[in-house]
Amino acid sequence: MDVINLDSVPAFTTKDGSEIRELLAYRNSGIRNQSLAEARVPVGGSTMEHYHAKSEEIYYITHGTGRMRIEGEDRAVRAGDAVAIPPGRKHKLWNTGTEVLRLLCCCAPCYEHQDTFITEG
Repeated sequence: MDVINLDSVPAFTTKDGSEIRELLAYRNSGIRNQSLAEARVPVGGSTMEHYHAKSEEIYYITHGTGRMRIEGEDRAVRAGDAVAIPPGRKHKLWNTGTEVLRLLCCCAPCYEHQDTFITEG
């Protein structure tokens, strides 16, 4: 049984500039075909626009408010919202609130730096 607590996971920065704590993936558990991580975007911050060639993602906002863009369509997001991001779709997330924007990121297949393609300078 793999049980991993968020407080025990070290943070790292992804290619899009997000601070990530990977909870479950093949790197640290018996999971093989997906990954689950918590991402944090600071107040006034954003990710870099990017896409994943293979991975589909689900963002689930747990804390804060933001603005999500997928392929030019913008929507306000807040705690309790789930966002579907199909493979190949350019996306970006801004923190528009007054607290750290925190979200769970589910990727299938697992998140990999080499599957992340930055689309802004």
